[in-house]
Amino acid sequence: MKIRKELWFGFIIMGLIIAGTAVMLLSADKITNGHLGLMMLALVVVAIMLGFPTAFTLMGMGMLFTWIAYEEDVTKTLDLMVQSAFKVMSNDVLISIPLFVFMGYLVERANLIEKLFKSLHLSLARVPGSLAVATLFTCAVFATATGIVGAVVTLMGLLALPQMLKGGYDVRLSAGAITAGGCLGILIPPSVLLIVYGATAGVSVVQLYAGAFFPGIMLAGLYILYVIILAKLKPHMAPPLSAEARFIPLPPLTQRIAEGVPNRALTALMGALKGSRNAGVPTAYIGKQLFITLLPALVFVVVAGLSYWSATAPGDPVQVQQAAGSALAEPGGAAKEPPGASGGLQEPPGAGGSGLKEPPGSGSGLAEPPGASSGLAEPPGAGGGLKEPPGAGGGLAEPPGASTLKEPPGAAPSSGVKEPPGASGGSSSAPQPEAQRRPAGKGFWIGFGVGLLALVGLYATLSFQRLEVFKMLLASFFPLVVLILAVLGSIVFGLATPTEAAAVGAFGGLILAAAYKQLNMTVVKESVFLTAKTSAMVCWLFVGSAIFSAAFALLGGQELVEKWVLSMNLSKTQFLLLSQVIIFILGWPLEWTEIIVIFMPIFIPLLDNFGVDPLFFGLLVALNLQTAFLSPPVAMAAFYLKGVSPPHVTLNQIFAGMLPFMGIQVLAIFLLYMFPGIGLWLPQVLYK
Repeated sequence: MKIRKELWFGFIIMGLIIAGTAVMLLSADKITNGHLGLMMLALVVVAIMLGFPTAFTLMGMGMLFTWIAYEEDVTKTLDLMVQSAFKVMSNDVLISIPLFVFMGYLVERANLIEKLFKSLHLSLARVPGSLAVATLFTCAVFATATGIVGAVVTLMGLLALPQMLKGGYDVRLSAGAITAGGCLGILIPPSVLLIVYGATAGVSVVQLYAGAFFPGIMLAGLYILYVIILAKLKPHMAPPLSAEARFIPLPPLTQRIAEGVPNRALTALMGALKGSRNAGVPTAYIGKQLFITLLPALVFVVVAGLSYWSATAPGDPVQVQQAAGSALAEPGGAAKEPPGASGGLQEPPGAGGSGLKEPPGSGSGLAEPPGASSGLAEPPGAGGGLKEPPGAGGGLAEPPGASTLKEPPGAAPSSGVKEPPGASGGSSSAPQPEAQRRPAGKGFWIGFGVGLLALVGLYATLSFQRLEVFKMLLASFFPLVVLILAVLGSIVFGLATPTEAAAVGAFGGLILAAAYKQLNMTVVKESVFLTAKTSAMVCWLFVGSAIFSAAFALLGGQELVEKWVLSMNLSKTQFLLLSQVIIFILGWPLEWTEIIVIFMPIFIPLLDNFGVDPLFFGLLVALNLQTAFLSPPVAMAAFYLKGVSPPHVTLNQIFAGMLPFMGIQVLAIFLLYMFPGIGLWLPQVLYK
């Protein structure tokens, strides 16, 4: 019997693992529990590669080696199993997994992806490699709405692959675009992988979602850029769309309006409202089309208004009040504090204990307090006489520039001096300065001008065919965008926890399915069944991982690994490089779930020794773990696509198409490491 190359590869990997474990045990002077822990780790990897269920393999190995560590004490072994399982399943974050999965399956069954792909590839018809670019764009949007890799790859294989092959696209490029785009759901929120990593590493899922946003966009952008460059350099691999493929038939009523001004939708619709050109076309229909046409202008007005309001908003009220108070000067233009601004009422000028008389002509000046016979009486508790203020050189001098004592501006005539408005020590009843709005900055006007030019260019080139494409985008793309913003926006901006946002997303999925008339008992039943199946798999994995990790720590395997890594005297860069290479290699035989639940508990305790942020490490791992779906021999995305592709598309062609996109993943990891702000900027701005 002929054995496939993939099986030979798997047998070689298993042989290397077993041989390495045997050498380690034979070379050790004394077999300790730590060596048993490493042997357990090797046996788990081999058993999973042989096809044993991951969760139950982890639980079985964990219980067996815990029983050995406890010297065959069954009671302690069962206690550890129960405590580990209870600790994991009491994690509230895990509640969001079934809700996000349920949202994904509902959106998948709302039949949005077909409309989304069609509208996107028509709107991008002039872009080189438009079908592949539209495929990647659709996968990115749909992955954000679902996060289910298998569903996205399967649906795009049924929808996009036949059209790309019919359009003359290279098989390898077509397969690579579908599999790479489908795997974006691993990284782009709401990703189940990020929830699992956050629960395993003790990192905030909210911060992980915020941090993964820009790396996900960067990776999708690199994919699209590669396809455009390849289509430009090698047009035979991605030919442009034919005129027949780009043709969009107009509705009959719209066709009548288009006969007058065929290439200007806005002009024709406004002219049709006059009544002379809309013979047989209801006014309500014209008004509806005109409203849809003016939607970009309405959105521009709203966005510009909100931006102007934000750009001209007054500053901090406390700072405004302090600035207004410091701007007030003494009467006569002196740039000193007004009388009484030092914290309370001082002696009125001219009430001299040193014989200073009142200035002549001060009719509104200071009168002596009632009951004062010859001068100002001593305050209660004053010892021996009225003392001069600090710094007075023998008597109270008049304020500089004040020939006569005038009342401060705004002070009401009275028998005493009141504090001017804005005095720092004044009474609470002093009038507060009104906050003034700032003038709009240069950046706002530049953005406003660019947006206005784009809007004018849009309406100058908006034909009825493009209007139909815009209507298709409104029906397929924008509902998904609203759902995504409602879920991710509420999480990232702290309006809801991941669990609450997942509940909102599940409810939004129900509304979308109902809006597109796809909500029935069959759809709900299938979605619930698949959600229960996926959630049960994840929860059993968590339980098995907890038992396995507890056994590994009990045997001292973690301590042995830590000593081995520290003995190598690695720098931070070398440690990150080593860990990512190990994860990259593990992505060949194992899936991301197994890598997260088995190996992350080993890597996470080492991060403090090298000063690595667990959030940053998680983003690197999320980028890297896409290799678990793109790396042979496992490469689940390839098998998903092969299951729905035509017979002449071979597995080797799909693997060959994946390789360039794997290289792009390595480039993305390098860029994220060199510029950590790509992933850390948004969490730092929002949460620190």
